[in-house]
Amino acid sequence: MFRRICKPFILLASTLLLVSIASANPATPSDSAIALLQKAVNGDWRSAAHKARDQYRHPVETLQFFGLKPDMTVIELQPGGGWYTEILAPVLYAHGHLLEASDPKFADKIKANPAVFGHIEKIIPFDPPKQVRLGAENSADMVLTFRNAHDWLMDSPDTLAAVFKSVFDVLKPGGVFGFEEHRAKPFATATESAMALHRIPEDYLIAVALKTGFRVAGVSEINANPKDPEDINVHRLPPDLSGPAEEHAKMQAVGESDRMTLRFVKP
Repeated sequence: MFRRICKPFILLASTLLLVSIASANPATPSDSAIALLQKAVNGDWRSAAHKARDQYRHPVETLQFFGLKPDMTVIELQPGGGWYTEILAPVLYAHGHLLEASDPKFADKIKANPAVFGHIEKIIPFDPPKQVRLGAENSADMVLTFRNAHDWLMDSPDTLAAVFKSVFDVLKPGGVFGFEEHRAKPFATATESAMALHRIPEDYLIAVALKTGFRVAGVSEINANPKDPEDINVHRLPPDLSGPAEEHAKMQAVGESDRMTLRFVKP
């Protein structure tokens, strides 16, 4: 498999380049930062259903891999139901800044639980391809996205490229784009995989990042799932189980989708 055999180099089919991959381990977070992150993950504001997904999403390890620190300015792209937001917001509350790039409806979630979300600094209007600007250039330390890229690619490759460019622009030099996405089979046709399966090949996304100007600072298997055949729509897997009832037990045994976890850095 691609993800097992191409370290420390990644072969990009579109360019036939060998890209050197930097260490997958960012600077070790302080003990206090790790404790703060674990406290947020254990928080009683998180529902049992959300905590049940920790075994697949590995939030502590994922955010450590990205290099999250409590004093950062962080932008989360399209947070959906706020699964990661309810972890990020408490971690960044005292010394950092959290901005959510979303539609106005996310404000309802903030209002519903002000103790956890009330200190989110701003909701940035974000609706690719119509609205992709994330703020002033060189103003953020980190931008995070979790399983959104297939939606941007489903709109068009240009939309995906526009989001990457907007992220690049808003990040400070040295800033991190933390990226998690459902993984397709290596060198699959990206647009077809996104449309049919809600997956993207890892090599395709790395190529987009490099073309934008990012460097690849880390590739992690934290959220890999070797049980996932990578050729089925991710919504047939937990938690959605959108397929027929007779396959639910089989899909439960697979678990959530196989996911790439990538750390891009703006030079």
